[in-house]
Order: sequence, then C-alpha cells, then structure tokens
Amino acid sequence: MSSLKHAMQNNPNQPPGSLYVVSTPIGNLEDITLRALRILGEVDLIAAEDTRRTRKLLSHYDIHTPLTSCFAHNEARKGAQLIAKLKEGRQIALVSDAGTPGISDPGYRLLRLAWAENIKVVPIPGASSVTAILSISGLPGEGFTFEGFLPPKTKKRREKLEQIKEESRVVVLFESPHRFAKTLLDMEEILGERHILVARELTKMFEELLRGTPAQIREILGERKPKGEFTLLIEGKPKAAKAKQEREPLS
Repeated sequence: MSSLKHAMQNNPNQPPGSLYVVSTPIGNLEDITLRALRILGEVDLIAAEDTRRTRKLLSHYDIHTPLTSCFAHNEARKGAQLIAKLKEGRQIALVSDAGTPGISDPGYRLLRLAWAENIKVVPIPGASSVTAILSISGLPGEGFTFEGFLPPKTKKRREKLEQIKEESRVVVLFESPHRFAKTLLDMEEILGERHILVARELTKMFEELLRGTPAQIREILGERKPKGEFTLLIEGKPKAAKAKQEREPLS
C-alpha cells in the first residue's frame, strides 16, 4: 500500500487532500526525481496539461495512476472539480507537458483556488530549462530575471527588448520556433553586440547550444528553418556602460 493512502486510512479525521505540483522532464525522460515518480504513483489522480504527453511518461515508468486533463482553456472549470476532490481528501498531482506547472505553463488558476480553500500545496521540484541554461552560460548567476515568452506582436516584442537592453542582470526567456527568426533579427538591431546563449531542444536528442552576438548566431544558422523549443539567455548590460550613461549630461 502506498504511503499516501496508508496515511489516509490511519487518520479518521483526514483533512483535505494535498495538491502536489510535480516537475516533469523537459526532454530526456531520465531527468525526473525519485520523489516525483513516487508521488505520481501514489496519488489518486494526476491533472495533466495534455494527458497524451503525460501518459507516455507514465508508461515509461510503469505508472498507472488515473489521468484527467487540466489545461489553459478548461482550467477554471476543471479547477473547481479538482478542488472538490481535494476537499474530500483525495491526493492530486498537477503536471504540465514539460517542466513545472505555473511557469510559462498552465496551473496558476488551480493553485490560486487551492490556496483560497486552504488546501495543502506541495512542490515537487525537478528539471528546468531556466536553471539548465544558467548553469552552462559562464555568466554570474547570483541575480537574473525570467521573462517567459516574448510578446508575439512585433511592436510589443521590440518594446520588451528595449527594456531588456537596459537590464544589468542576466535575462532568460523562451521563444517558439515560428517566431525565433524574427526575434533574433530584432535582437540584432536592438541589443547589438550583446552576447546571447541559444539553447534549442534542451536535454533532447538534437540538443544544440549556440553562443555569440545575435548577428553571429544568425550567421551560424544561415537559412536553416528553426525547429523545436528555444530557451535564450541574454547577457546583462555592462555596469561600466550603464554608469557612463548615467554620468552623461542630459541634452
């Protein structure tokens, strides 16, 4: 008998169940913790962004916990149903397609409901493309900012890049393959010689890492059509340049 279910049977005054926020692999299926596998096997239900994707992970590890969908467009409706189950004492795991729910992925609406209803929320950390790219960047990691996905519209995207240009900390963001070429072109124009690190398909079979200025990255890629998901790291604005700008008199 699993430890979660054993605890429930031995506690007649069972409080509301727990919501486990479980990080899953961002690519390589081996990048999952032993604790995450145990929780996924012990809970009563797994709420998944895409049940088909999660089923592949569960099948790989011979886990047969029931699945239900909980994604961006049904999260408000499904959230109420899941909260009701949690209040009955059920144990539920929340997962996204890859990485951690709530971080550029669905999940925050359900979590907000859980906190409002005093449901116990338990983080089960794991693989992260953000920490992965920071770890290999060769840049100081004491402070950084995470921007998620850039705005899809050109005007808003360029405005965001203008803000990022003034950031002295390292910036990490995501980009989709069909917008990557345009984003790289905008970066070349706005960020100039600022160095970036491009990670494509992190931890997967065709993982690729490219480091250089936006112009250098564009030259390396040439006419290749971008494929896969991209994580980008942008070098912070040099402090000397920022100090010089602050000393310059206003015209």
